[in-house]
Amino acid sequence: MSEKGGTPEAHGSNPAVDPEIAEMEELGAAETFRAERERLEGEIAAFKDKFLRAFAEAENIRRRAEKEIADAKTYGIAAFARDVLNVADDLSRALGTVDTQAAETAEGGFKSLLDGLELTERGLHKALEKHGIRKIDPMGGRFDPNLHQAMFEVPDESVPAGTVVQVVQSGYVIGDRVLRPAMVGVSRGGPKAAPAKAGSDSGQQV
Repeated sequence: MSEKGGTPEAHGSNPAVDPEIAEMEELGAAETFRAERERLEGEIAAFKDKFLRAFAEAENIRRRAEKEIADAKTYGIAAFARDVLNVADDLSRALGTVDTQAAETAEGGFKSLLDGLELTERGLHKALEKHGIRKIDPMGGRFDPNLHQAMFEVPDESVPAGTVVQVVQSGYVIGDRVLRPAMVGVSRGGPKAAPAKAGSDSGQQV
Protein backbone atom coordinates (compact mmCIF):
# COMPACT_ATOMS: atom_id res chain seq x y z
CA MET A 1 0.00 0.00 0.00
CA SER A 2 2.78 2.34 0.98
CA GLU A 3 4.65 1.41 -2.15
CA LYS A 4 1.64 2.08 -4.34
CA GLY A 5 0.33 5.22 -2.78
CA GLY A 6 3.71 6.62 -1.82
CA THR A 7 4.43 9.30 0.75
CA PRO A 8 3.21 12.92 0.55
CA GLU A 9 6.78 14.00 -0.38
CA ALA A 10 6.70 11.58 -3.26
CA HIS A 11 3.72 13.42 -4.71
CA GLY A 12 5.60 16.77 -4.61
CA SER A 13 3.58 18.42 -1.81
CA ASN A 14 5.34 20.65 0.89
CA PRO A 15 4.76 20.09 4.56
CA ALA A 16 2.76 22.82 6.35
CA VAL A 17 4.90 25.72 7.66
CA ASP A 18 4.92 26.05 11.43
CA PRO A 19 2.96 29.27 12.30
CA GLU A 20 5.34 30.10 15.14
CA ILE A 21 8.35 29.90 12.84
CA ALA A 22 6.61 32.07 10.24
CA GLU A 23 5.73 34.64 12.88
CA MET A 24 9.33 34.69 14.15
CA GLU A 25 10.59 35.20 10.63
CA GLU A 26 8.17 38.10 10.12
CA LEU A 27 9.19 39.64 13.42
CA GLY A 28 12.84 39.29 12.47
CA ALA A 29 12.26 40.96 9.12
CA ALA A 30 10.30 43.79 10.79
CA GLU A 31 13.04 44.28 13.37
CA THR A 32 15.67 44.38 10.64
CA PHE A 33 13.60 46.92 8.71
CA ARG A 34 13.07 48.99 11.85
CA ALA A 35 16.78 48.97 12.67
CA GLU A 36 17.67 49.95 9.11
CA ARG A 37 15.12 52.75 9.17
CA GLU A 38 16.47 54.06 12.48
CA ARG A 39 20.01 53.94 11.08
CA LEU A 40 18.99 55.89 8.00
CA GLU A 41 17.00 58.40 10.04
CA GLY A 42 20.05 58.87 12.27
CA GLU A 43 22.25 59.53 9.26
CA ILE A 44 19.71 61.97 7.85
CA ALA A 45 19.56 63.79 11.22
CA ALA A 46 23.37 63.92 11.36
CA PHE A 47 23.61 65.28 7.82
CA LYS A 48 20.89 67.83 8.61
CA ASP A 49 22.71 68.95 11.75
CA LYS A 50 25.98 69.31 9.82
CA PHE A 51 24.20 71.29 7.11
CA LEU A 52 22.56 73.63 9.62
CA ARG A 53 25.87 74.16 11.41
CA ALA A 54 27.67 74.85 8.15
CA PHE A 55 24.90 77.23 7.06
CA ALA A 56 25.02 79.07 10.40
CA GLU A 57 28.82 79.36 10.20
CA ALA A 58 28.61 80.66 6.64
CA GLU A 59 26.01 83.21 7.75
CA ASN A 60 28.24 84.33 10.64
CA ILE A 61 31.20 84.69 8.27
CA ARG A 62 29.07 86.73 5.89
CA ARG A 63 27.91 89.03 8.69
CA ARG A 64 31.44 89.46 10.02
CA ALA A 65 32.68 90.28 6.54
CA GLU A 66 29.91 92.84 6.05
CA LYS A 67 30.72 94.43 9.43
CA GLU A 68 34.44 94.53 8.66
CA ILE A 69 33.74 96.18 5.31
CA ALA A 70 31.41 98.72 6.95
CA ASP A 71 33.95 99.42 9.71
CA ALA A 72 36.71 99.83 7.14
CA LYS A 73 34.60 102.39 5.27
CA THR A 74 33.70 104.25 8.47
CA TYR A 75 36.92 104.07 10.47
CA GLY A 76 39.54 103.57 7.76
CA ILE A 77 40.16 107.32 7.61
CA ALA A 78 40.57 107.72 11.38
CA ALA A 79 44.34 108.32 11.26
CA PHE A 80 43.99 110.80 8.40
CA ALA A 81 41.10 112.52 10.18
CA ARG A 82 43.21 113.08 13.31
CA ASP A 83 45.79 114.88 11.19
CA VAL A 84 43.06 117.01 9.60
CA LEU A 85 41.82 117.94 13.08
CA ASN A 86 45.18 119.56 13.74
CA VAL A 87 44.51 121.84 10.77
CA ALA A 88 41.05 122.61 12.17
CA ASP A 89 42.64 123.48 15.53
CA ASP A 90 45.15 125.81 13.86
CA LEU A 91 42.35 127.60 12.01
CA SER A 92 40.33 127.95 15.19
CA ARG A 93 43.30 129.32 17.12
CA ALA A 94 44.11 131.75 14.32
CA LEU A 95 40.57 133.12 14.36
CA GLY A 96 40.56 133.17 18.14
CA THR A 97 43.52 135.54 18.25
CA VAL A 98 41.52 138.24 16.47
CA ASP A 99 39.78 140.65 18.83
CA THR A 100 35.99 140.71 18.40
CA GLN A 101 35.93 144.48 17.89
CA ALA A 102 38.80 144.31 15.41
CA ALA A 103 36.95 141.60 13.47
CA GLU A 104 33.77 143.70 13.36
CA THR A 105 35.56 146.80 12.11
CA ALA A 106 37.93 145.02 9.76
CA GLU A 107 38.25 146.44 6.26
CA GLY A 108 40.06 145.78 3.04
CA GLY A 109 42.56 142.96 2.88
CA PHE A 110 42.31 142.15 6.59
CA LYS A 111 38.55 141.62 6.32
CA SER A 112 39.03 139.45 3.23
CA LEU A 113 41.57 137.38 5.13
CA LEU A 114 39.20 136.89 8.08
CA ASP A 115 36.30 136.01 5.79
CA GLY A 116 38.50 133.52 3.95
CA LEU A 117 39.63 131.84 7.18
CA GLU A 118 36.05 131.58 8.46
CA LEU A 119 34.87 130.19 5.13
CA THR A 120 37.71 127.66 5.14
CA GLU A 121 36.88 126.58 8.70
CA ARG A 122 33.21 126.06 7.86
CA GLY A 123 34.10 124.13 4.72
CA LEU A 124 36.50 121.93 6.65
CA HIS A 125 33.88 121.03 9.24
CA LYS A 126 31.34 120.27 6.51
CA ALA A 127 33.85 117.96 4.85
CA LEU A 128 34.48 116.20 8.16
CA GLU A 129 30.74 115.76 8.78
CA LYS A 130 30.34 114.35 5.27
CA HIS A 131 32.65 111.52 6.29
CA GLY A 132 30.89 110.84 9.60
CA ILE A 133 33.20 112.96 11.78
CA ARG A 134 31.24 115.14 14.20
CA LYS A 135 32.36 117.73 16.70
CA ILE A 136 31.65 117.24 20.40
CA ASP A 137 30.11 120.27 22.10
CA PRO A 138 30.24 119.47 25.84
CA MET A 139 29.96 123.00 27.25
CA GLY A 140 27.41 123.09 30.09
CA GLY A 141 26.80 119.36 29.96
CA ARG A 142 27.66 116.66 32.43
CA PHE A 143 31.22 115.31 32.34
CA ASP A 144 31.36 111.98 30.49
CA PRO A 145 34.66 110.06 30.77
CA ASN A 146 33.79 108.23 27.55
CA LEU A 147 33.80 111.49 25.59
CA HIS A 148 35.76 113.99 27.67
CA GLN A 149 39.16 114.28 29.24
CA ALA A 150 39.21 116.37 32.43
CA MET A 151 42.19 118.71 32.50
CA PHE A 152 41.40 120.60 35.72
CA GLU A 153 38.63 121.42 38.19
CA VAL A 154 37.01 124.82 38.59
CA PRO A 155 35.42 125.82 41.94
CA ASP A 156 31.86 126.78 41.01
CA GLU A 157 28.88 126.34 43.33
CA SER A 158 26.41 127.77 40.81
CA VAL A 159 26.27 124.54 38.80
CA PRO A 160 26.13 120.85 39.76
CA ALA A 161 29.50 119.27 40.45
CA GLY A 162 30.87 117.53 37.39
CA THR A 163 29.52 120.08 34.91
CA VAL A 164 31.76 121.02 31.97
CA VAL A 165 32.43 124.73 32.44
CA GLN A 166 35.36 125.18 30.07
CA VAL A 167 36.47 123.55 26.82
CA VAL A 168 40.22 123.62 26.24
CA GLN A 169 40.16 121.61 23.03
CA SER A 170 37.19 120.38 21.02
CA GLY A 171 36.59 116.65 20.73
CA TYR A 172 35.34 114.62 17.78
CA VAL A 173 33.65 111.30 17.16
CA ILE A 174 33.74 109.15 14.05
CA GLY A 175 30.76 106.85 13.62
CA ASP A 176 30.07 105.62 17.15
CA ARG A 177 33.70 105.84 18.31
CA VAL A 178 35.61 108.68 19.91
CA LEU A 179 38.18 110.05 17.49
CA ARG A 180 39.52 112.54 20.01
CA PRO A 181 38.09 113.29 23.47
CA ALA A 182 37.24 116.87 24.34
CA MET A 183 39.68 118.38 26.83
CA VAL A 184 37.60 120.17 29.44
CA GLY A 185 37.52 121.91 32.79
CA VAL A 186 35.00 120.47 35.27
CA SER A 187 33.19 122.23 38.09
CA ARG A 188 33.41 121.20 41.73
CA GLY A 189 31.82 122.43 44.94
CA GLY A 190 28.27 122.66 43.61
CA PRO A 191 25.35 120.37 44.38
CA LYS A 192 25.64 116.73 43.41
CA ALA A 193 24.50 116.13 39.83
CA ALA A 194 21.31 114.11 39.37
CA PRO A 195 21.81 110.56 38.01
CA ALA A 196 21.57 110.35 34.24
CA LYS A 197 18.26 108.98 32.97
CA ALA A 198 18.13 105.87 30.81
CA GLY A 199 18.82 106.81 27.21
CA SER A 200 20.06 110.25 28.26
CA ASP A 201 23.09 111.74 26.56
CA SER A 202 24.29 113.28 29.88
CA GLY A 203 23.80 116.75 28.50
CA GLN A 204 26.15 115.87 25.67
CA GLN A 205 25.61 117.31 22.22
CA VAL A 206 27.49 115.81 19.34
